[in-house]
Amino acid sequence: MSRQKQLTYSQASRELQQIISEIESENVDLDVLAEKVKRATYLIKFCKSRLRDTEEEVKKVLTEIEDKAEETGAGDGASDKNQQDIT
Repeated sequence: MSRQKQLTYSQASRELQQIISEIESENVDLDVLAEKVKRATYLIKFCKSRLRDTEEEVKKVLTEIEDKAEETGAGDGASDKNQQDIT
């Protein structure tokens, strides 16, 4: 269980690349192949989950930034327009 908590995206990606290389080079013993495929499947799911989570976090932050920019920009834009109308 602690192995799963300590796993990072980079570590999972490296391990997955290593498994793929071993399978492609056909150096994997047939008895070990099923375990390698299971581990690769887990790593793929883990990486996809981390990517989804990161994408959601980035979208949230960008939305917050845009909302703040609109709040501060709306007041400034209105006063600029009024000044242009006067001149």
